[in-house]
Amino acid sequence: MQFLRSLLFNVLMYLWMLVVAVPLPALLKPRWAWAVCKVYCDGVLWMLRVIVGLDTEIRGPVPTGQVLVAAKHQSFLDVFMIFTALPRAFFIMKDVLKWTPFVGWYALRMGTLTVKRGRRSEAVKAMVSKVRDGTRDPGQLVIYPQGTRTAPGAHLPYKAGTFALYEQLGQPCVPVAGNVGLYWPKRGITRRPGTAVIEFLEPIPPGLDRETFMATLERRIEEGSNRLMAEAGFDIAATEAGRRAAA
Repeated sequence: MQFLRSLLFNVLMYLWMLVVAVPLPALLKPRWAWAVCKVYCDGVLWMLRVIVGLDTEIRGPVPTGQVLVAAKHQSFLDVFMIFTALPRAFFIMKDVLKWTPFVGWYALRMGTLTVKRGRRSEAVKAMVSKVRDGTRDPGQLVIYPQGTRTAPGAHLPYKAGTFALYEQLGQPCVPVAGNVGLYWPKRGITRRPGTAVIEFLEPIPPGLDRETFMATLERRIEEGSNRLMAEAGFDIAATEAGRRAAA
């Protein structure tokens, strides 16, 4: 039954995208594109709750000023949740996604930065330049420091591009923890009932050196995410033991 509910949700999610995004005149102005995306995300979270039985919860003080937001990325659900929570979120996404119908078009119109594989440093420099010369609207820059979706319990390195942004922008960095991968997996159709949580953690002040910043960022995100997953009943110790045995 849960599979059928999940299948229905997935179908309606894409149909809802067509209904909301097809009026392409919304792409004429960034604020119109922004409004359309807000309506779409709100609708997706509503359907998720009603059809699947999956609630969403935002914890911690939501940043409103110009900050760098570095978040745990376990599934597309954390994208929806972060976007709806922040007043003016600008995401950094893979370059290939800009060709995705509707999603890529609206993302680019809102000022999303695209990053080509192997050319991340160039993209970072371009974004920093736009922020400094005022061609980008002020807001919250969202980056996924591990670079891709990470399954619960999996360990991927934190990439240095986050520090490059942090150092050059001179802004606080707000880590974000989450447990959403337990309910909306990286792969597969089934969405599980429960309460998916993302939590905005204590900001990291500007001015730290690379080693201190990266260690602090990883510790806060991983400890926060492990706490949220354990709260949801995920056995982190058993997962890590299984990973070590497999290695």
